[in-house]
Amino acid sequence: MPIGPLRSSAALMALAVFATLPFAVPAGAEPRHGLAMHGEPALPAGFTHLPYADPDAPKGGRITYAFVGSYDSLNPFIVKGAETTARGIWDVSLGNNVFEALLARNRDEAFTLYGLLAESVDVPDDRSSITFNLNPKARFSDGKPVTPEDVMFTVEILREKGRPNYRSWYSKVKSMEKVGDNGVRMVFADGADRELPLLLGLMPILPKHATDIENFDRSTLKPLIGSGPYLMGEVKPGERFTLKRDPNYWGKDLPIKRGFDNFDEIRIDYYRNRSSMFEAFKKGLYDVNAESDPATWRSGYDFPAVKDGRVVKESVVTGLPKGMLGFAMNTRRPTFEDVRVRKALASLLDFEWLDKNLFFGVYDRNASYFEGSELSSIGIPASDKEKALLAEFPDAVEPAVLDGSYRPAVSDGSGGDRKLLRAALGLLNEAGYELKGNALVNTKTGQPLTFELLLKDREQERVGLAFARTLARVGIKATVRTVDSAQYERRVQEFDFDMIMTSWVASLSPGNEQNYRWSSAQAEVPGSYNYVGARNPAIDALLKDILAAESREDFIETVRALDRVLISQHYVVPLYFLPEQWVARWTRVDHPEKQSVSGYTYPTWYATPAK
Repeated sequence: MPIGPLRSSAALMALAVFATLPFAVPAGAEPRHGLAMHGEPALPAGFTHLPYADPDAPKGGRITYAFVGSYDSLNPFIVKGAETTARGIWDVSLGNNVFEALLARNRDEAFTLYGLLAESVDVPDDRSSITFNLNPKARFSDGKPVTPEDVMFTVEILREKGRPNYRSWYSKVKSMEKVGDNGVRMVFADGADRELPLLLGLMPILPKHATDIENFDRSTLKPLIGSGPYLMGEVKPGERFTLKRDPNYWGKDLPIKRGFDNFDEIRIDYYRNRSSMFEAFKKGLYDVNAESDPATWRSGYDFPAVKDGRVVKESVVTGLPKGMLGFAMNTRRPTFEDVRVRKALASLLDFEWLDKNLFFGVYDRNASYFEGSELSSIGIPASDKEKALLAEFPDAVEPAVLDGSYRPAVSDGSGGDRKLLRAALGLLNEAGYELKGNALVNTKTGQPLTFELLLKDREQERVGLAFARTLARVGIKATVRTVDSAQYERRVQEFDFDMIMTSWVASLSPGNEQNYRWSSAQAEVPGSYNYVGARNPAIDALLKDILAAESREDFIETVRALDRVLISQHYVVPLYFLPEQWVARWTRVDHPEKQSVSGYTYPTWYATPAK
């Protein structure tokens, strides 16, 4: 029986009645301690802790993080204020400290989950349903138990009032029913989306008894209740947010949590810009500085605390794809409708000059959306499987991308390579533009080729200005505009921009998040990550194929096919990536010796014991 949108208390009452209906376990389903996207979990039942966590890590102390910007909300699950919600509540970097999911991820595997709020799961081979068996010890911070009713309530409210990705994912749940005292079974329309059971496992669970249904989709600064290891503490909007350890946290002894959540207090401070934030780091006002600026990394760490060993610089090579950082073109704008214009603009970025003159030569050039991994199509000719997937869309991939020979344009590093300028002008001429004096104009409309590059900080600005100077050599006027974080986030959410500098991070198991970034269905949804406005049938088809892939081999080839289409559509001016992850820390905090495949895992860090 399908469950409709949650719109009133009557709907909730109906849900409660429905939740008591009996069910039968489908053939092939049996309790599992973990669930992998492809294959079987690497860790056995009864594992004691994750391999990159120290189960004997000391408890106590405080860690302080810092970010540029501000915050005006404590609800990370809604569109309004989603980009200006306080960090650390439900956070891919700092941890899910207030809210928890049914399952938790092992960052040493491509995509495998193990028990957290749910101690086990039942999933049939065709993945047409999943049953979560809740841990009877699971509690919210107010002492109330986590129940099947809370799980079903969460699905309903997030697909009605949550962020677009939640609405998209959870709308695929056809029905739900309570199983005994502690189980919830969810049935899907079909098993076409094999990632869906895992996404539901990563769903944040909200307390039905402590959630304001009517006002859920509005920003709030009222502390919220979750089941996680920390409670919301000091709230100073735009300045500071503090989390306090919950002394009664129910899950501290679970294998998935051993060695995690080691600080008594987590503090997050906010700064107006990176320069003032870095000055605060020098003074010891926060503990960890993830560095991305080569100039600062090379010459900025010469202050006394580094020289006497109180601050250390560390780096780690991760096993993750490097993703894509670039200038994203909004194809909703007529300026960027023609792929030849986009390709010309991408070829005009002088990476060699930028890397030498701004970045001390430490960057590598982006080419793939899954750079540096087995998922990348760069340097690899398309397989027979890929060609079959792309056969229906013969014009979706350029020949050089199909045969693996494509690379971004390489300049002579002068900042004005005439060969590249001529090649770009050739493409622009084909697209209907010609030089008239110092301006490139459309031959039909007489309108010059101009656009605004919207940026959010000075570091982005210097790259944008260098790009604009090169564009000016072929008569293109790019206005570089840097705005405050609040205005930037609002304009990006509303797609009110021509071009932005942004990144798409990548994992070893891309899935539904790719829909959120590239699907036609998300192109006009405010707050989605389809910044470029992609509407491409080849992309839409491949996104479905990725979710339906049953083996890792098929999955890899399908992702490569998607990579080829994205590259060929030239939605982005590819920029660069760091080959390593850089972090500086005050030695009053430390971390386990082993790092995960994903890099530094801040929730496993701890206060250094006093000597």
